[in-house]
Amino acid sequence: MIRLLMRWTLRLLLMLAVGFVLVYLGDWAVYKLRGSPQSKVPVNRYVAIPLKGRKTEFDYLGTLSVPCSISLFPQEGQSPCWQLRRNPNQGIGL
Repeated sequence: MIRLLMRWTLRLLLMLAVGFVLVYLGDWAVYKLRGSPQSKVPVNRYVAIPLKGRKTEFDYLGTLSVPCSISLFPQEGQSPCWQLRRNPNQGIGL
């Protein structure tokens, strides 16, 4: 019984891994076929400064236009635009 459960678990993990690889390769192919589309997203930058008593001070550094790839996954070292639009605040820790 346990052997059967282990075999099905292994098959499920293998199918999930193969599915992820296929989706990533499909995203990469569409990205390349579209001519590597890129855009820029405005991002708010903050620096986190640790203070006494486990407190943190956040200082605003300004807004910066960050280049991004128009894809599902990061491509060519750039974050996907949907991810940057969803998280427009970036913190820098000291």
